[in-house]
Amino acid sequence: MKKKSRPPKKLGVSASLRESKNKDIKPTLVPKLRFPEFREADAWTLQSGDSLFDLINDRNPEPGLPVLAITQEHGAIPRHMIDYHVSVTEKSIESYKVVSEGDFIISLRSFQGGIEFSRYHGICSPAYVILRRSGQGSDEYFRHYFKTDRFIRILTKNLEGLRDGKMISYAQFSELQLPTPKPAEQQKIASCLSSLDELIELQGRKVDALKTHKKGLMQQLFPREGETQPRLRFPEFQNAGEWEPKLLGDVVKSFKTGKLDANAMVENGQYRFYTCARNYYQIDRYAFEGEALLVAGNGAYLGYIHHYIGKFNAYQRTYVLQEFEANVVFLRYLLDRYLPARIQLEKKDGNTPYIVLSTLTEMPLVIPRDKDELERIASCLSSLDALITAETQKFEALKTHKRGLMQQLFPTSVEA
Repeated sequence: MKKKSRPPKKLGVSASLRESKNKDIKPTLVPKLRFPEFREADAWTLQSGDSLFDLINDRNPEPGLPVLAITQEHGAIPRHMIDYHVSVTEKSIESYKVVSEGDFIISLRSFQGGIEFSRYHGICSPAYVILRRSGQGSDEYFRHYFKTDRFIRILTKNLEGLRDGKMISYAQFSELQLPTPKPAEQQKIASCLSSLDELIELQGRKVDALKTHKKGLMQQLFPREGETQPRLRFPEFQNAGEWEPKLLGDVVKSFKTGKLDANAMVENGQYRFYTCARNYYQIDRYAFEGEALLVAGNGAYLGYIHHYIGKFNAYQRTYVLQEFEANVVFLRYLLDRYLPARIQLEKKDGNTPYIVLSTLTEMPLVIPRDKDELERIASCLSSLDALITAETQKFEALKTHKRGLMQQLFPTSVEA
């Protein structure tokens, strides 16, 4: 009997790539989302890092070039433009590398945040690896691709030693296979994502402007330290007279501390000072109920104030304020305005600032004598907070949209 011939064995993606590499054939791939004019165009190819980028080691800077900080948030940026205080000597600068506008920099933590891009001509530490794109194509295309979650996963998964903080070398980068469309499609993707970046930046500025406006408004709506009248009042209260001096303990009748173990305040790197979950020490019981202001007494969120209504538990070193004799929303803004200065005033030399109970109960305040003025201030600031929240949600939605779009515009490449 004649033996039946078997169909050719299908290779897995990794095996197929290895075979292609052996035959010097570049594998192809197509993204899930493609612009209409490129839907019938050639598939993308995987190009090795060294075929797309040259290693740059220029150590002859012209005088006066700024020293660049290499950051995940801003890319390569002159140190004086951000809060970066690291001194360098004239002697050490002699060994620094020159970075041109459009260069890419591999930093020590690239496996966490991707490869950085420079829009500036300057110099950087010789510890960094500097790449410059060669041939035709778009710098902006690779700027976006090097920040994708997929590329960062490839760095983390495929390059040895990164978890120990090892710098990615040019030789290691050279072995990476980068998805590369034709230059025209690169430019289209870059233009789309860069336009979205501009929208995100504008929205971020809008949020920052609103926050700055609120901060300035609060400084005007509440009297300065030692004064009894604000610099700015609503027209109907211009002649309402001075505010009334009080202690916080005069208008808040209940001050308590949290019950849960303070060691549980940090979970997954996040500071928590209250929880709506049932007390795990006393099943089905809550330590607190009703309306409250919760004040973080120490730690990274020292002085942070949260307005909460309902059943909850609080952790140690968290103060729970209840039973209010004034508008609780107004009191929250009042604390926002005055508590930071109060904490710093009581800070001891060399000690980390913290809040003790007397910091709150004996905290001096001034409060409008006219209840309507108090309500008007609370309403004004609450409306502004609602606007800030809405604009912040738009900001986060744009960033989420960009992340989703990038997943569609860049194809799934080999990650094994």
